[in-house]
Amino acid sequence: MGIVLTERAAAEVKRIKTEQNYTDAVALRVQIQGGGCSGFSYNLGLDESYDEKNDSKSEHHGVAVVVDKKSALYLDGTTLDFQDEISGRGFKFENPNAVKTCGCGSSFQA
Repeated sequence: MGIVLTERAAAEVKRIKTEQNYTDAVALRVQIQGGGCSGFSYNLGLDESYDEKNDSKSEHHGVAVVVDKKSALYLDGTTLDFQDEISGRGFKFENPNAVKTCGCGSSFQA
């Protein structure tokens, strides 16, 4: 199943890539790292590298998404959205594997 990027999230990634003069070859890398107030934290970045042996790659609304295999275990079924509302602006993870999340929404416990 992997991770799914919403149309709004894909549009924001495209905007950032254009603004920062990245080529189309650059993918959105989504990772899980130890830390954060709930045990794991999400990490987003733009990356030109892709290792077929250690990464999975998918495409959503014209944006390539790369996830390393270790992170993929915690991200399976996750939807990445982008919100631009009066209450906040930024990427939002909806992770069905998270049993507990922190108030800021950037870390979780699985």
